[in-house]
Amino acid sequence: MAGGISIARAWRKVSGSDIYYSFRTSRITVAAAIVTAIIFAACFAAPLIAIQDPYDPANLDLGVAMRPPVFWGGGWDFPLGTDDQGRDMYSAILYGTRLSLIVGFASVLLAMALGVTIGLVSGYAGGATDAVLMRAADVQLTFPAFLIALTLDGIVRGLIAQKVLPFDHDAIALPVIVLSLGLSFWPQYARTVRGAVLVERTKDYVNAARIIGVRPWRILWRHILPNAMGPVLVIATINLAVAIITEATLSFLGVGMPKTQPSLGTLIQIGNDYLSSGDLWITVSPGIMLAVLVLAVNLLGDWLRDALNPKLR
Repeated sequence: MAGGISIARAWRKVSGSDIYYSFRTSRITVAAAIVTAIIFAACFAAPLIAIQDPYDPANLDLGVAMRPPVFWGGGWDFPLGTDDQGRDMYSAILYGTRLSLIVGFASVLLAMALGVTIGLVSGYAGGATDAVLMRAADVQLTFPAFLIALTLDGIVRGLIAQKVLPFDHDAIALPVIVLSLGLSFWPQYARTVRGAVLVERTKDYVNAARIIGVRPWRILWRHILPNAMGPVLVIATINLAVAIITEATLSFLGVGMPKTQPSLGTLIQIGNDYLSSGDLWITVSPGIMLAVLVLAVNLLGDWLRDALNPKLR
């Protein structure tokens, strides 16, 4: 038994880190990673593999609207059918998933930048600064992402109506939804990083850096932050799935991406109007893609959480 354990440990050292070993020995995680990689590759290669650009009005043809997909008795010209505007659903799903991923990544990066910065400052400064920033985070946590998104969207629409903002709402829908989600998620990063800073700032390497005159911002970013990145990456992976599903829900409610640039949620919302007539493919196809994408990303997040926590191995 001892020899077997030694061989296993040696093989783990040869084949990679503990994280890699944990990844390659989990079939579910490997499958989720493969599915996620295929979806990412297909979506960002959409201009090359899509039948049409669904965001270009010149490509829309009402003469082919509501064509059923192949499995519904349709032809191979539109394998997943068309919607009410004659938009090819296969192409729309590729572009819509890419848009959903862009919203997810952008909002997570914004939330991470805000939360990590606030958490570092709060944990290192302490005192009144820490109290004010953490109370702000507590207040923020009481407001759900949907409420923040609806409020911000209403403010933007009002400013546009009053000619304060010289933009069309559809043109700035993407930055508005990204800002809404980013403002919703930052407290999770801030509280996590603050806890890590409170632990790390009393250690010898931080005290030694202070003694030799290293500036506080350099200590935070070069020494303390790398030790807090594990939990941050776990939160970011899980938040990516949450951001995608939240954006889809908001788009379904009509306060997310417009119908001229549909995301997965917008496509589902468009198809919802035709469920009673039996034209299910407009909703079913993007719905399946959304479910598979969110499930795969969530599985990767769960694996990363377990892999970075030795107590769960």
